[in-house]
Amino acid sequence: MSSLEKRDSDSGRSPSDDEKKVGVDVGGLESLGHGELPPDPDAGLSEEERARIVPIARESDALPFADNAQDRRLLWKLDLRLIPWLCLLYLISFLDRTNIGNARLAGLEDSLNITPGQFNAALSLFFVSYSLAEPLTNVLLKRLRPSIFIPAIMLMWGICMTFMGLCHNFGGLMAARFFLGLTEAGLFPGISYYLSCWYRRDEFGIRAAIFFSAAAVSGSFGGLLAAAIQNMDGIGGLRGWAWIFILEGIATVLIGIASFWMVFDFPDLATFLSDVDRQRVIRRLKADQQSSAEHEEFRMEYFWASVKDWKTWLGAVIYMGCVSPLYAFSLFLPTIINGLGYKSTRAQLLSVPPYAAAALLTVAIGYFADRTHQRGLCNIGVSLFGIIGFAMLLSAESPGVQYAGTFLGALGIYPCIANTITWVSNNTEGVYKRGVTLGFVIGWGNLNGVVSSNIYRAKDKPTGYKVGHGVVFAYLTLFLTGGSTVQYILLKRENAKRRAGEKDHLVAGKSEKEIEAMGDNRYVGRRCTKGHATLTQW
Repeated sequence: MSSLEKRDSDSGRSPSDDEKKVGVDVGGLESLGHGELPPDPDAGLSEEERARIVPIARESDALPFADNAQDRRLLWKLDLRLIPWLCLLYLISFLDRTNIGNARLAGLEDSLNITPGQFNAALSLFFVSYSLAEPLTNVLLKRLRPSIFIPAIMLMWGICMTFMGLCHNFGGLMAARFFLGLTEAGLFPGISYYLSCWYRRDEFGIRAAIFFSAAAVSGSFGGLLAAAIQNMDGIGGLRGWAWIFILEGIATVLIGIASFWMVFDFPDLATFLSDVDRQRVIRRLKADQQSSAEHEEFRMEYFWASVKDWKTWLGAVIYMGCVSPLYAFSLFLPTIINGLGYKSTRAQLLSVPPYAAAALLTVAIGYFADRTHQRGLCNIGVSLFGIIGFAMLLSAESPGVQYAGTFLGALGIYPCIANTITWVSNNTEGVYKRGVTLGFVIGWGNLNGVVSSNIYRAKDKPTGYKVGHGVVFAYLTLFLTGGSTVQYILLKRENAKRRAGEKDHLVAGKSEKEIEAMGDNRYVGRRCTKGHATLTQW
């Protein structure tokens, strides 16, 4: 019996006679050359059958099988299997790294006899270990497989989170935060890279936005959860803040164990795909000229290709411009609202609405950017909400106006995270180069969490935390808006040179395999087709 005569792993049905005609198994996919497409899964269909499944191809789409009924069915299958569980993982991750802000309101500092400066030091140490580990995590993800790597790191950070609730002094808190950062480091860059290996460029943005919206949901959910858990104060001789860490840590461990069955490997090895669907996924990626459809062995030249690419470092500056405000906002929003005169439990609850609004806009911007292919302009436009919001926090005296400023602040920060990661990913080709680039970009951005951890100081409470608001305002203005503007202009110039043939010498005399191995530098001259050379659009 051929591999295609096995039952479809998702639907339980046997493949049709037309599907059996395709006849390429997983091993056959591995043997494909650079740029070589797998057999067309629809090759055995009649003209009438093809007409029924390819009714809505967009005229503007350069891809040959972009929007047929089979592709829509496949995308729906991928979305159901991948997105919900990955969103849950990131929700748990972001909840675990930021719940210390909720624990602070529940009496953490008083119980451990630590000063505000020591509290900020504990926040900073997380970002140091987190950032140093990130550049290497995507290489480990590729070598160890997602189904092993992601559940393993979840188990480790869940244990760290649980034991954080048993800390009795400043040293214990510092140790727990260090190892929490070290073990959490692989999740966000890993899943960002993982998703980019499943979807086309014009499909990735909305999925990344839905995935990252879990961070905003975790902010609102975290406030509600903390408000409930802190009422356990005194049970088992533990304070309410300790129960926040313990219960959320245990939940992470349980979800990590379940992830061994719920997280799948890359398309060529994913067990939930039938062989026909596997061919279709890889064929779509190859048609999109993505190297994620290729089989690469790690070589140091991929690392250095990322280091030498100016897009890596400008992307890091842009990401720094949104992720540092993100951490400042998420870590200190309860404190900011408390400073407006609201007490602990009410401050926890009032932190929910800004996050909910940010989650909705994040998904909307992801959809809009996918359709318009203008991620740079989306970054620039959305960042203005954040700039206006923090200007309100800086200048207004009324608590109502300042609370409205937190809404605009959230709207201007959260959508840019997913949009920036998609922008960087879509403009970086090569399996390992993309992974290393995302590691550098996200790692450098998160290292700025050290700044975020120290700008909302207790001594600034009487003045309304003007220093903290000012630093966030500067990051949004200079790095997010300014960096996005510079990259938009530079990419536009680069595209113009490529279309004019000024970069054709880069591929002169090279074989198809050598050209393919050039990654995002290969789109020159005759290869400047719509949707592939125009880096600004993606």
